[in-house]
Formats: sequence, C-alpha cells, structure tokens
Amino acid sequence: MRALNVLTWHVHGNYLFYLSHVPHRFYLPVKEGRPEGYGGRLPGLPWPENVVDVPADEVRDLDLDLILFQSRKNYVEDRAILSDAQDGLPRIYLEHDPPRESPTDTRHPFDEPNGLLVHVTAFNALMWDNGRTPTRVIEHGVSVPDDVRYTGEIERGLVVVNGLPRRGRRLGADVLEAVRAKIPLDVVGIGSEAIGGLGEIGHDELPYVMARHRFLFNPIRYTSLGLAVCEAMSVGMPIVALATTEMATVVENGVSGYADTRVDALVEHMRRLLDEPGEAARLGAGARRTAARRFTTRRFVRDWSAAFEHAAQRAHAESVGSRARKEADRSCLESR
Repeated sequence: MRALNVLTWHVHGNYLFYLSHVPHRFYLPVKEGRPEGYGGRLPGLPWPENVVDVPADEVRDLDLDLILFQSRKNYVEDRAILSDAQDGLPRIYLEHDPPRESPTDTRHPFDEPNGLLVHVTAFNALMWDNGRTPTRVIEHGVSVPDDVRYTGEIERGLVVVNGLPRRGRRLGADVLEAVRAKIPLDVVGIGSEAIGGLGEIGHDELPYVMARHRFLFNPIRYTSLGLAVCEAMSVGMPIVALATTEMATVVENGVSGYADTRVDALVEHMRRLLDEPGEAARLGAGARRTAARRFTTRRFVRDWSAAFEHAAQRAHAESVGSRARKEADRSCLESR
C-alpha cells in the first residue's frame, strides 16, 4: 500500500521509535513546554526522517490518512486538535497497558465497530472488555546492535524500569527493595537515582550495559510487557521475573530464565546465576532464541503494516458502501 500520513502522540518514546520502522509518515503534535503527549521527537532516540514534529495548532492543516490514539487522554481530550474532517478519518487505538480500574470488568473506552483496537500483548486483550470493537494483538518488535554480545561479567543483576519510585507497588518497588537486601542489583531508568539507581541510560548505550550484567530482574507485578525485557532477551540475558501478566508466556523456566510468583524462589535462582556463569550463559542463549522467534522488528513491521492497511481499507469500504446506499436511496425517490 502507499505510505500513509499518520497522526499520533508521543506516549511511549521507545515504542514510538520501533513503530517508526513501519514505512509510513508519523506526525507528532508539539506544544510549548512539551506537556504530556506533546513532546514530539524528544532527545535520546535516533528518530528517522519519517517522524515529523508539527505544532499542535497546525495539525488541522495536515493532509492526514489515519489517526493513531495511544491513550484515553488522546482519545477523549487530545482529539480536540483535529479538524472535523480529520476526526472522521480511519482510526486505530493502540492499548499499551492492561486495565487499571478492574483487571477483569473494565470496558475499553474505544468503542468503535469501524475502528481497530490493537493490544501489545495477548494478556491485555484477554483482560480488557473490548466490547464491539475489532481487536488484534501486535507483540513488541525490538532490535539491538549486531555487535552486542552477552558476557555477564558483572556479578550483579540489572533492573530496567522507568519511574519506579513514583509508580510504586504496581511496578514492584517493594519487591525490588526486598530482593536488593539479598542480591546485588543495579537499577537504571528515569528517576532511579532517587532509590540509589544509575539513572537513565540512552537507548543506544543500554544494550551494552545489559550485556555485561549477569541477568535481568523484572520486579513488575502488573503492567504490560516491558520493551527492556525483549531487548535484554535479544542481547542474550537470562530473565528472572514475576510470573504475572504476559511474562508467564515469555520466560520458560530452565530454558530462558525463571519466572515465579514466589519472590524467595526467584532469589534462589538469582543466587544460582551469580554462582554459575555458565548456567547464566546457557539460559541467556535460550532467551535470545525466544526473542529471535517472537520479538523481531521484521515481524513487528509486517503486523503493523497489515493493521494500517486493514484500517484504511475498512474505511474505504465503508465510504463506498455509504455512497452506494445514498445512490440507491436517491434512485428510489426519483422512481416514485
């Protein structure tokens, strides 16, 4: 299909970077001060040329083909920057997270039978009440530099979570503190300095930092599958994680790492990985095989290309059908 002009918002920068691998043009609205959703091409990522910043008050002048919502705020509030014609364009809602209000009984706000609701994990799709909206799952696709090789030479685990102090129990802040009392861990991510972490590490540098640590520990109780986990697996790191949400299908015990809901059991696995670097390397190789099978950018781009094509063709078919119905109604009136 031809390249589309897609308007979306900057919600999750790393995800947006991988999405920009899809061969369409993505317009990002920006506002002075870059408030939530209007940051545009924020620094720290190697944005390609098909990602374009546009002042929010000029969005109405764009020749757009499709609107991609990525949050409830986008869908309810931010669509006010669209013209009436743009607000009638084909639309996709990209859902990054499982439901917060109730894990099983929350109706998704995107209730549009002519739209498309894309979930980033099968767990998310399972837990949301998707109503009458057509739904599909597009799992993460990531890439790491070709020259990155896992060594595990640093006898410490690595935790990669943004905003951990602020996001608390849901992201496993208390689990992390309990484990840190027994296992040496380095924490990276936005705001991690507040809990003795190393702070944010750039996208290009992070795979090299990952490769030198013995394992990745994911303390998160309830959120979507983190891109950092997929990237660590692509590097060849063994994963130790709570067996919750999609993580239960990602980590295979004894093959790519260990997943369990018992924190004490995870601590024992971490100790073993620290004591046995050969075992850590074996599990890391298994993690890399899983990532090569499941989380490639090639598959990710193919799935998103299909989603964009589906949304565009569905809207075209609806438009053709609407014109046909109007013609039929007019013919009927003229024959009376």
